[in-house]
Amino acid sequence: MPTWFRRRYLDLLGSIYIYNEHRGYTALDRVLEGVRRRCPDDEEFISAIERHRADEHKHYLMFRRWYEKRGQMPLFVDRTCGHIDRFVEIMFRTGIDGLDEHSLVANDRLFERLCRVISLTERRGYRQVEVLLNHPMVRQDAGLMKIFRIIERDEPSHWAPYEAWLRKNGRRDPRWWERLIDTLIHSELLFVKLPILFFSPRLRRRGEWPDQHDRAAVRRNVESPVVIESSAG
Repeated sequence: MPTWFRRRYLDLLGSIYIYNEHRGYTALDRVLEGVRRRCPDDEEFISAIERHRADEHKHYLMFRRWYEKRGQMPLFVDRTCGHIDRFVEIMFRTGIDGLDEHSLVANDRLFERLCRVISLTERRGYRQVEVLLNHPMVRQDAGLMKIFRIIERDEPSHWAPYEAWLRKNGRRDPRWWERLIDTLIHSELLFVKLPILFFSPRLRRRGEWPDQHDRAAVRRNVESPVVIESSAG
C-alpha cells in the first residue's frame, strides 16, 4: 500500500472522527440541559449522560493530540460526515442546531425518539471501531490503535442509559425502518462520501480547532431554537 494512500486515508478518518466527537459532546451539553429540567431528581440518568458527554470530550481531545503530534490540522469536514447529524435531520426534519432541547425533552414522544437515535448511533460507532481495530492501515498507527481501544472500552456505557430509560418508561425498541436509516447513513458515508473526499483536491484543512467556539455556539442555539412537532412515532 503506497505511503501517500495510507496517510490520506488515516488523515481523512481522523478528521471525520474529530468532527463527530466534537459534535457529540456539544450536542449532549444541550441534552443534559433539557434532562436536568425534565427530571432533576433522576440523578442516575443525569450522571450517566454526564459520563457519556465526558467520554465524547475525552475522545475529541485524543484525536486533537494525535493531529498535534503530526504537526497538522484536521481536514475540513462538515455535518454531511456526521452520523448523528444525518440521523437527526431525517428523524426530526431539522438539524441539530435547530433543535429546541427544552420542548424536545419535555415531549415524551420526541424524547423517546431521541433516545433511540442516540442508542442506534452509539451502537453503530461501537461496531465501526471493532472493524477499524482490525483494519491493516489503522493497525500500523500505534496512536490510533490506542485511541480506538479506549473508545471500544467506553462505548457500551454510552447507549446503556438511553435504552434503560426506554425500558423504564415502557417505550418501544427501534423498529426495522429506524435500523435501516442507520445502516443507510453509514453506507452513504462509507461508499459515497468517503471516496469523494479522498480524491477531492480542493479539500482544505481547518484553520482552527472545532472547540474554539463551543461557548459561542451554545449561546446561539439557546437564543434561536426551532420548535419541532411530534408527528412521527
